[in-house]
Amino acid sequence: MTRLPPLKSLQAFRFAAEAQSFKIAAAQLNVTPTAISQQIKTLEQSLGLTLFRRLTREVELTQEGRQLLPHISKAFSAMEEGIAQLTHDPEPNRLTITALPSFAARWLVPRLGLFQEIAPDVNIHLLPSLGLTEFEGSDLDLAIRFGQGHYPGLSSHLLLEDYLLPVCHPSLIHTNKPVAQQLAALPYLEDNGVDMEMARPIFQQALGIEFQKESTKLSVSDATMLVEAILSGQGFALLRYGLVYDLLERGSVICPIPLYLKSHYDFYLVAPESNFKRPKVRQFESWIRKEIKIIETSWVDFHRTQLNQIEPLNA
Repeated sequence: MTRLPPLKSLQAFRFAAEAQSFKIAAAQLNVTPTAISQQIKTLEQSLGLTLFRRLTREVELTQEGRQLLPHISKAFSAMEEGIAQLTHDPEPNRLTITALPSFAARWLVPRLGLFQEIAPDVNIHLLPSLGLTEFEGSDLDLAIRFGQGHYPGLSSHLLLEDYLLPVCHPSLIHTNKPVAQQLAALPYLEDNGVDMEMARPIFQQALGIEFQKESTKLSVSDATMLVEAILSGQGFALLRYGLVYDLLERGSVICPIPLYLKSHYDFYLVAPESNFKRPKVRQFESWIRKEIKIIETSWVDFHRTQLNQIEPLNA
Protein backbone atom coordinates (compact mmCIF):
# COMPACT_ATOMS: atom_id res chain seq x y z
CA MET A 1 0.00 0.00 0.00
CA THR A 2 1.35 3.41 -1.02
CA ARG A 3 1.88 5.67 1.95
CA LEU A 4 0.05 8.95 1.41
CA PRO A 5 1.64 12.33 2.13
CA PRO A 6 0.24 14.42 5.03
CA LEU A 7 -3.33 15.59 4.46
CA LYS A 8 -2.46 19.18 5.32
CA SER A 9 0.19 19.24 2.59
CA LEU A 10 -2.25 17.83 0.04
CA GLN A 11 -4.84 20.42 1.07
CA ALA A 12 -2.31 23.26 0.72
CA PHE A 13 -1.31 21.97 -2.71
CA ARG A 14 -4.93 21.81 -3.85
CA PHE A 15 -5.72 25.42 -2.92
CA ALA A 16 -2.39 26.78 -4.15
CA ALA A 17 -2.58 24.88 -7.43
CA GLU A 18 -6.17 25.83 -8.17
CA ALA A 19 -5.48 29.51 -7.38
CA GLN A 20 -1.94 29.50 -8.86
CA SER A 21 -1.04 31.56 -5.79
CA PHE A 22 0.36 30.81 -2.34
CA LYS A 23 -1.05 34.10 -1.07
CA ILE A 24 -4.63 33.36 -2.18
CA ALA A 25 -4.39 29.81 -0.84
CA ALA A 26 -3.19 31.19 2.49
CA ALA A 27 -6.18 33.54 2.71
CA GLN A 28 -8.60 30.73 1.86
CA LEU A 29 -7.15 28.45 4.55
CA ASN A 30 -6.66 31.27 7.08
CA VAL A 31 -2.90 30.69 7.40
CA THR A 32 0.18 32.61 6.27
CA PRO A 33 1.77 32.31 2.81
CA THR A 34 4.87 31.00 4.58
CA ALA A 35 2.84 28.16 6.04
CA ILE A 36 1.51 27.27 2.60
CA SER A 37 5.05 27.32 1.19
CA GLN A 38 6.25 25.03 3.97
CA GLN A 39 3.43 22.55 3.40
CA ILE A 40 4.20 22.47 -0.33
CA LYS A 41 7.88 21.79 0.43
CA THR A 42 6.85 18.96 2.75
CA LEU A 43 4.72 17.46 -0.03
CA GLU A 44 7.48 17.80 -2.62
CA GLN A 45 9.98 16.15 -0.29
CA SER A 46 7.52 13.34 0.43
CA LEU A 47 7.01 12.70 -3.30
CA GLY A 48 10.54 13.49 -4.42
CA LEU A 49 9.12 15.81 -7.06
CA THR A 50 8.95 19.54 -7.79
CA LEU A 51 5.33 20.60 -8.10
CA PHE A 52 5.72 24.40 -8.44
CA ARG A 53 8.16 26.69 -10.15
CA ARG A 54 8.84 29.65 -7.85
CA LEU A 55 9.02 32.76 -9.98
CA THR A 56 9.67 36.33 -8.84
CA ARG A 57 6.09 37.29 -7.94
CA GLU A 58 4.12 34.16 -8.74
CA VAL A 59 4.21 30.42 -8.91
CA GLU A 60 3.21 27.99 -11.64
CA LEU A 61 2.65 24.27 -11.72
CA THR A 62 5.25 21.96 -13.16
CA GLN A 63 4.16 19.11 -15.44
CA GLU A 64 4.05 16.82 -12.39
CA GLY A 65 1.97 19.37 -10.54
CA ARG A 66 -0.53 19.62 -13.40
CA GLN A 67 -0.73 15.84 -13.53
CA LEU A 68 -1.40 15.57 -9.78
CA LEU A 69 -3.93 18.40 -9.43
CA PRO A 70 -7.09 16.76 -10.91
CA HIS A 71 -6.63 13.69 -8.70
CA ILE A 72 -6.22 15.75 -5.53
CA SER A 73 -9.14 18.02 -6.42
CA LYS A 74 -11.35 15.01 -7.12
CA ALA A 75 -10.37 13.32 -3.85
CA PHE A 76 -11.13 16.40 -1.73
CA SER A 77 -14.38 17.01 -3.60
CA ALA A 78 -15.45 13.42 -2.90
CA MET A 79 -14.71 13.83 0.80
CA GLU A 80 -16.59 17.12 0.96
CA GLU A 81 -19.58 15.61 -0.82
CA GLY A 82 -19.62 12.64 1.56
CA ILE A 83 -19.49 14.89 4.62
CA ALA A 84 -22.21 17.15 3.17
CA GLN A 85 -24.46 14.12 2.64
CA LEU A 86 -23.98 13.09 6.26
CA THR A 87 -24.85 16.48 7.67
CA HIS A 88 -27.31 17.62 5.01
CA ASP A 89 -30.81 18.20 6.27
CA PRO A 90 -33.37 17.63 3.49
CA GLU A 91 -36.13 19.23 5.62
CA PRO A 92 -34.55 22.13 7.55
CA ASN A 93 -37.95 23.51 8.60
CA ARG A 94 -39.52 20.19 9.62
CA LEU A 95 -38.55 18.52 12.90
CA THR A 96 -39.73 14.91 13.17
CA ILE A 97 -39.54 13.42 16.67
CA THR A 98 -40.60 10.11 18.13
CA ALA A 99 -41.21 9.77 21.87
CA LEU A 100 -42.82 7.50 24.42
CA PRO A 101 -46.59 8.10 24.41
CA SER A 102 -46.58 8.79 28.17
CA PHE A 103 -43.77 11.35 27.94
CA ALA A 104 -45.29 12.92 24.83
CA ALA A 105 -48.78 13.26 26.27
CA ARG A 106 -48.02 14.21 29.88
CA TRP A 107 -45.00 16.47 29.39
CA LEU A 108 -43.84 17.25 25.87
CA VAL A 109 -47.01 18.19 23.99
CA PRO A 110 -48.18 20.83 26.53
CA ARG A 111 -44.82 22.60 26.14
CA LEU A 112 -44.25 22.42 22.39
CA GLY A 113 -45.87 25.83 21.99
CA LEU A 114 -42.98 27.29 23.97
CA PHE A 115 -40.49 25.78 21.53
CA GLN A 116 -42.42 27.11 18.56
CA GLU A 117 -42.25 30.60 20.07
CA ILE A 118 -38.45 30.52 19.76
CA ALA A 119 -38.43 28.51 16.51
CA PRO A 120 -41.48 29.78 14.56
CA ASP A 121 -40.15 28.50 11.23
CA VAL A 122 -39.88 24.88 12.44
CA ASN A 123 -42.89 22.60 11.98
CA ILE A 124 -42.95 19.73 14.48
CA HIS A 125 -44.13 16.24 13.59
CA LEU A 126 -44.49 14.07 16.69
CA LEU A 127 -44.70 10.29 16.43
CA PRO A 128 -45.63 8.61 19.74
CA SER A 129 -44.09 5.14 19.86
CA LEU A 130 -43.12 2.55 22.47
CA GLY A 131 -40.33 1.18 20.28
CA LEU A 132 -37.30 2.80 18.66
CA THR A 133 -38.20 3.80 15.11
CA GLU A 134 -35.66 3.15 12.37
CA PHE A 135 -33.78 6.25 11.24
CA GLU A 136 -32.42 4.81 8.02
CA GLY A 137 -34.76 5.41 5.11
CA SER A 138 -37.04 7.69 7.14
CA ASP A 139 -37.35 11.43 7.75
CA LEU A 140 -36.95 10.96 11.52
CA ASP A 141 -34.67 13.55 13.11
CA LEU A 142 -34.66 12.63 16.80
CA ALA A 143 -36.00 10.07 19.26
CA ILE A 144 -36.73 10.56 22.96
CA ARG A 145 -36.34 7.13 24.52
CA PHE A 146 -36.54 5.62 27.99
CA GLY A 147 -33.75 3.08 28.39
CA GLN A 148 -30.13 2.53 29.35
CA GLY A 149 -28.57 4.57 26.55
CA HIS A 150 -27.29 1.65 24.47
CA TYR A 151 -28.56 1.94 20.91
CA PRO A 152 -26.26 0.27 18.32
CA GLY A 153 -25.23 2.58 15.51
CA LEU A 154 -26.77 5.63 17.19
CA SER A 155 -25.61 8.33 19.59
CA SER A 156 -27.50 8.88 22.84
CA HIS A 157 -27.44 12.02 25.01
CA LEU A 158 -28.67 11.62 28.59
CA LEU A 159 -31.65 13.93 29.12
CA LEU A 160 -33.16 13.07 32.50
CA GLU A 161 -32.52 10.58 35.29
CA ASP A 162 -35.73 9.25 36.81
CA TYR A 163 -36.93 7.62 40.03
CA LEU A 164 -39.70 5.17 40.89
CA LEU A 165 -42.01 5.61 43.85
CA PRO A 166 -45.40 4.32 45.07
CA VAL A 167 -48.27 6.65 44.20
CA CYS A 168 -52.01 6.68 44.92
CA HIS A 169 -54.96 9.02 45.35
CA PRO A 170 -54.93 10.78 48.75
CA SER A 171 -58.45 9.55 49.56
CA LEU A 172 -57.25 5.94 49.72
CA ILE A 173 -54.86 6.37 52.66
CA HIS A 174 -55.82 7.07 56.26
CA THR A 175 -53.05 8.65 58.30
CA ASN A 176 -54.10 6.90 61.54
CA LYS A 177 -53.53 3.39 60.12
CA PRO A 178 -50.33 1.56 59.06
CA VAL A 179 -49.65 2.58 55.47
CA ALA A 180 -48.05 -0.66 54.29
CA GLN A 181 -51.09 -2.67 55.33
CA GLN A 182 -53.38 -0.22 53.54
CA LEU A 183 -51.31 -0.52 50.36
CA ALA A 184 -51.44 -4.31 50.61
CA ALA A 185 -55.23 -4.11 50.64
CA LEU A 186 -55.41 -1.81 47.58
CA PRO A 187 -55.63 -3.01 43.97
CA TYR A 188 -52.18 -2.95 42.39
CA LEU A 189 -52.05 -1.11 39.06
CA GLU A 190 -49.12 -2.27 36.96
CA ASP A 191 -46.98 -0.82 34.23
CA ASN A 192 -45.67 -3.96 32.55
CA GLY A 193 -42.44 -2.37 31.33
CA VAL A 194 -39.14 -4.18 31.92
CA ASP A 195 -37.94 -1.53 34.37
CA MET A 196 -41.02 -2.10 36.54
CA GLU A 197 -40.49 -5.85 36.52
CA MET A 198 -37.05 -5.27 38.04
CA ALA A 199 -38.35 -2.72 40.57
CA ARG A 200 -41.41 -4.60 41.82
CA PRO A 201 -39.65 -7.20 44.06
CA ILE A 202 -37.45 -4.52 45.61
CA PHE A 203 -40.49 -2.50 46.68
CA GLN A 204 -42.28 -5.62 47.88
CA GLN A 205 -39.38 -6.48 50.15
CA ALA A 206 -39.10 -2.92 51.47
CA LEU A 207 -42.83 -2.65 52.18
CA GLY A 208 -43.09 -6.14 53.61
CA ILE A 209 -46.00 -6.95 51.31
CA GLU A 210 -46.39 -8.98 48.16
CA PHE A 211 -48.17 -7.87 45.02
CA GLN A 212 -50.23 -10.97 44.29
CA LYS A 213 -51.29 -11.62 40.72
CA GLU A 214 -54.91 -11.62 41.83
CA SER A 215 -54.39 -8.13 43.31
CA THR A 216 -53.23 -6.75 39.97
CA LYS A 217 -56.41 -5.14 38.72
CA LEU A 218 -54.95 -3.28 35.77
CA SER A 219 -51.87 -3.94 33.64
CA VAL A 220 -50.91 -1.55 30.85
CA SER A 221 -48.00 -0.85 28.52
CA ASP A 222 -48.47 2.93 28.58
CA ALA A 223 -48.04 4.58 31.98
CA THR A 224 -50.30 7.50 31.01
CA MET A 225 -53.28 5.21 31.50
CA LEU A 226 -52.02 4.32 34.98
CA VAL A 227 -51.93 8.01 35.89
CA GLU A 228 -55.59 8.35 34.91
CA ALA A 229 -56.46 5.24 36.94
CA ILE A 230 -54.60 6.64 39.98
CA LEU A 231 -56.39 9.98 39.67
CA SER A 232 -59.74 8.20 39.71
CA GLY A 233 -58.80 6.31 42.89
CA GLN A 234 -58.64 2.81 41.40
CA GLY A 235 -55.58 1.66 43.37
CA PHE A 236 -51.85 2.32 43.71
CA ALA A 237 -48.91 1.93 41.36
CA LEU A 238 -45.16 2.35 41.08
CA LEU A 239 -44.66 5.33 38.81
CA ARG A 240 -41.79 7.42 37.48
CA TYR A 241 -41.39 10.73 39.28
CA GLY A 242 -41.06 12.60 35.98
CA LEU A 243 -44.52 11.41 35.01
CA VAL A 244 -46.35 12.60 38.14
CA TYR A 245 -44.17 15.35 39.65
CA ASP A 246 -46.73 18.07 38.92
CA LEU A 247 -49.58 15.99 40.37
CA LEU A 248 -47.54 15.41 43.54
CA GLU A 249 -46.84 19.14 43.83
CA ARG A 250 -50.57 19.91 43.58
CA GLY A 251 -51.56 17.14 45.96
CA SER A 252 -53.68 15.41 43.31
CA VAL A 253 -51.76 12.21 44.10
CA ILE A 254 -49.52 11.28 47.03
CA CYS A 255 -46.51 9.16 47.76
CA PRO A 256 -48.01 7.37 50.78
CA ILE A 257 -44.76 5.95 52.10
CA PRO A 258 -41.34 7.62 51.72
CA LEU A 259 -39.59 5.00 49.59
CA TYR A 260 -38.05 5.41 46.19
CA LEU A 261 -35.77 3.62 43.79
CA LYS A 262 -33.44 4.98 41.15
CA SER A 263 -34.87 3.73 37.88
CA HIS A 264 -32.80 1.29 35.84
CA TYR A 265 -33.84 3.36 32.83
CA ASP A 266 -33.47 7.06 32.07
CA PHE A 267 -34.55 9.42 29.30
CA TYR A 268 -32.19 9.86 26.36
CA LEU A 269 -32.13 11.86 23.15
CA VAL A 270 -31.21 9.35 20.44
CA ALA A 271 -30.22 9.86 16.81
CA PRO A 272 -27.38 9.30 14.35
CA GLU A 273 -24.55 11.60 15.42
CA SER A 274 -24.88 13.61 12.20
CA ASN A 275 -28.50 14.48 13.10
CA PHE A 276 -27.36 16.13 16.32
CA LYS A 277 -25.43 18.63 14.15
CA ARG A 278 -28.57 19.82 12.36
CA PRO A 279 -29.45 23.37 13.46
CA LYS A 280 -33.09 22.51 14.25
CA VAL A 281 -32.02 19.51 16.37
CA ARG A 282 -29.40 21.56 18.21
CA GLN A 283 -32.03 24.22 18.88
CA PHE A 284 -34.53 21.64 20.14
CA GLU A 285 -31.97 19.93 22.36
CA SER A 286 -30.95 23.25 23.91
CA TRP A 287 -34.62 24.11 24.54
CA ILE A 288 -35.67 20.78 26.02
CA ARG A 289 -32.66 20.68 28.36
CA LYS A 290 -33.72 24.02 29.82
CA GLU A 291 -37.36 22.91 30.12
CA ILE A 292 -36.55 19.53 31.68
CA LYS A 293 -34.83 21.26 34.58
CA ILE A 294 -38.30 21.87 36.04
CA ILE A 295 -38.47 18.13 36.80
CA GLU A 296 -34.92 18.04 38.18
CA THR A 297 -35.64 21.01 40.47
CA SER A 298 -38.94 19.48 41.57
CA TRP A 299 -37.20 16.20 42.47
CA VAL A 300 -34.61 18.02 44.59
CA ASP A 301 -37.38 19.84 46.49
CA PHE A 302 -39.51 16.70 46.87
CA HIS A 303 -36.56 14.68 48.11
CA ARG A 304 -35.60 17.37 50.60
CA THR A 305 -39.09 17.84 52.03
CA GLN A 306 -40.47 14.29 51.94
CA LEU A 307 -37.63 11.84 51.43
CA ASN A 308 -34.66 13.45 53.13
CA GLN A 309 -34.67 10.94 56.01
CA ILE A 310 -34.91 7.94 53.71
CA GLU A 311 -32.11 6.10 51.97
CA PRO A 312 -32.96 5.06 48.41
CA LEU A 313 -33.74 1.39 47.89
CA ASN A 314 -30.93 -0.61 46.35
CA ALA A 315 -31.43 -1.94 42.86
